[in-house]
Amino acid sequence: MEERVYKVMGGSGALNIAVGVVVLVVGIASGILLIIGGAKLLAGKSKILF
Repeated sequence: MEERVYKVMGGSGALNIAVGVVVLVVGIASGILLIIGGAKLLAGKSKILF
């Protein structure tokens, strides 16, 4: 029984690390895209005529 729990905990820990890395990469990529988009909006603000 204890060996089964040990294996489940190992698999769960590995899965948590993998998901954490994926979330970190996606978070950084989306942050960079938001910064670029915001900069483009601010740069094009002077070209708008009302």
